[in-house]
Amino acid sequence: MLAVESRGLTKRFGSQTVVNGVDLRVPTGSVYGFLGPNGSGKTTTIRMLLGLVQPTSGSRSLLGYPVRTGAGDALPRVGALVEGPAFHPYLSGRANLARLDAADRRSDPRSASRRIDAALDRVGLLAAAAKRYRAYSLGMRQRLAIAGALLQPRDLLVLDEPTNGLDPQGTREVRHLVESLASDGATVLVSSHLLSEVEQICTHLGVMSDGRLVAQGTASELRGGGVATVRVTSSQPREAAAVLSRLGVQEVVEGPTQVHGLLGSVQPEVIVAALVHAGVGVAGFAVTTPSLEDLFVGLTGEGFDVSG
Repeated sequence: MLAVESRGLTKRFGSQTVVNGVDLRVPTGSVYGFLGPNGSGKTTTIRMLLGLVQPTSGSRSLLGYPVRTGAGDALPRVGALVEGPAFHPYLSGRANLARLDAADRRSDPRSASRRIDAALDRVGLLAAAAKRYRAYSLGMRQRLAIAGALLQPRDLLVLDEPTNGLDPQGTREVRHLVESLASDGATVLVSSHLLSEVEQICTHLGVMSDGRLVAQGTASELRGGGVATVRVTSSQPREAAAVLSRLGVQEVVEGPTQVHGLLGSVQPEVIVAALVHAGVGVAGFAVTTPSLEDLFVGLTGEGFDVSG
């Protein structure tokens, strides 16, 4: 069962193709990290999924409903934050949420006050509920927008850069919020520039580049696609290099005090045993796998804002 699915999703503006044949598959119950450089087509894809922009071609569905014909059934079960919040600056945070809730014809006015306070409390804004929106910081505005998406129970949350403008504490709070939403059974699709945060919370990843989805799968599958590197620190680098080459380690490089190569299918414990058996002194031994940043740069060829 897929919470979000698209097939051949394409969007052209004149002669420019900004999203090109995207086949998105977001499993129900997952936390799906949607990554890509600025201008890669992430936000346009999200807007098409939510019915805010019509695709040039292709299809998309939310919670099993085709967006083209079943948006009325799917969207009430979807909460979204896309391209930043927009509220009335002269109203308080609570009053803004009250107007947003009143505009939802499916909401129950009898429970509005309770639900608004619960949403504010969940994003840490209950103490600032009476403050006017124009006095909110950028981070507080982001959190109020997330609260707006939580006024009703949601099966799917779509969050476009939810940590934009948040300080480290606020970023951690949003991370814990996403984790709690997922533990409650919601599916979360989160677009983010913070690779360290995505790495901690996401079960699945999709990487966009130049309008195309260049990689998709579980986080472990995508990171496992990279080759692990073995590094040996020794006062006998030549002998260590010979042992690694004999065992089948690829691209062995010998330095003054270190030797490294691509591990491949060779087991680390076999290497350690062979080095000891050959009388090679081992001062240090490490196996490293590619980070999410390494994966991203390898797929897109571009840098990324990893520090936020």
